[in-house]
Amino acid sequence: MLRFASNLAMLWHGRKSRDTPARRNARAAVRHLKPAVVITGGSRGIGLAFAHVFLEHGATVLLVARNLSDLQTAAQSVNIQEGERCFTLACDITAPDASGRIDRELQQRGCYLECLVNNAAMGLSGPFTRATTGQIDELVAVNIASLTRLTRHALPNMIARGQGGIINVASLGGYVPGPNQAAYYASKAYVLSLSEAIASELSGLGVRITTVAPGPVATGFHADMGADGARYRVLLPELTSEHVARSGYRAFTLGQRVVVPGLLYRLVFLSLRALPHPLSVPLTAWLLKNSARAARNAPA
Repeated sequence: MLRFASNLAMLWHGRKSRDTPARRNARAAVRHLKPAVVITGGSRGIGLAFAHVFLEHGATVLLVARNLSDLQTAAQSVNIQEGERCFTLACDITAPDASGRIDRELQQRGCYLECLVNNAAMGLSGPFTRATTGQIDELVAVNIASLTRLTRHALPNMIARGQGGIINVASLGGYVPGPNQAAYYASKAYVLSLSEAIASELSGLGVRITTVAPGPVATGFHADMGADGARYRVLLPELTSEHVARSGYRAFTLGQRVVVPGLLYRLVFLSLRALPHPLSVPLTAWLLKNSARAARNAPA
């Protein structure tokens, strides 16, 4: 059923994508190569879950992350049958040559970029002024600049072929200002805005842009950003990485522009769209505030 719906979605998304000589040439140029899915932040959490879902559906996957040992651990979690279709690249995506390194790795593996999953992200918890300028610069580099650069690099070839697409992992927090996680929430608002705008620009050209906006997910992300003492960690149920990845994959396959995984968080999404900021912002601030003890223990 999903395959049938996907085929219908492809016809709809490619309704303006005429079979021109230029398009035939672009597709012919990669005919000898295998289409591949590139996943940033692919060594754990949502990124690794996306890898498993794409591999289940027969894709070839390149996992990209900074930490080589984490990538090796991730590769070991892939079963033997899928292992031949999953390879890794230790790469800092904020580096100016990251796009080129990814391209070269794909070429060496006999592949080309068919789908990009921009999943890599970092967070900062606590009052904005407690974060150092270096931490804020790093967050902007990872969450905004590198995602934008990789997206801009990938799209022209996809448009030329009239096929392929990008999944950007944002957050439900991108729909409301986030006191006590101000820079992180703002960065995800950027991802949502950019992705929906590009999706509109590419309408009918055969290239899909899907944004995944989950609520809290059961990964080490919250602990890494020093938010484990925040009230939302106790009050709001966590989604699993697998749930988020499967929702994102299904939405991408069906051509949805935005998906909020989980029924509860779809209701939260609707509430955030309806509530005025004078109500939603203080409520969000209360949920994101760390306990006094956690705040004392969080890194400055």
